[in-house]
Amino acid sequence: MVELMKAVGIRKVYKKGKTEVPVLGGVDFTLNVGEMVAITGASGVGKSTLLHILGTLEAPTAGQVFFGPSQQDLFSYSEQALAVFRNKALGFVFQFHYLLPEFSALENVMMPALIAGHTKSAASKQAKELLDFVGLNHRLNHRPAELSGGEQQRISIARSVILRPKLLLADELTGNLDSANGEHIMELLAKLNQATGVAVLLVTHDQLLAARMHRVLHMKDGVFV
Repeated sequence: MVELMKAVGIRKVYKKGKTEVPVLGGVDFTLNVGEMVAITGASGVGKSTLLHILGTLEAPTAGQVFFGPSQQDLFSYSEQALAVFRNKALGFVFQFHYLLPEFSALENVMMPALIAGHTKSAASKQAKELLDFVGLNHRLNHRPAELSGGEQQRISIARSVILRPKLLLADELTGNLDSANGEHIMELLAKLNQATGVAVLLVTHDQLLAARMHRVLHMKDGVFV
């Protein structure tokens, strides 16, 4: 097994006035290349906060996060360097898909590639291939409002991997879906993992989805138990 990510002693404390609210109590975590891991636990135990920190969307109060062979703490990067790393190495999918309503499915999936400087023709080719992969090549020109919730989530997954990230982070991605669409998403994650080798780290209340991962970690009161 080759280590992809390592987190050491992750603590997070929020301040509300003079009151300190501890959320994470010193979490250690390791993720291997190509591994699929689920984090489960009750609401409010710190799952999403940990995911946001591992995705560098939020800084820890204490602790370090290392990624890839460089073994440099990600939070020692400048904001600009961290943004470049995040765009190149990570993909994100959330419970709410955040598709741009004025753009088609194809345009939504193309967007990260265009922002990264890919030509329009190259971005379009990549996006079409991904939409075919997720079973939506017949929906290229439909806008989000014309699509079902499951279709919208599949588009958001395609968008998240167009730059070929090494790690896909997902927060309750089946939370708004019925069981049939949830099953489609589970199968899609497994297909993506097998086809591209992308590692998957997800937070979920969905025990069926968690069971499809290679490993399940349970969180309680800000630590793994």
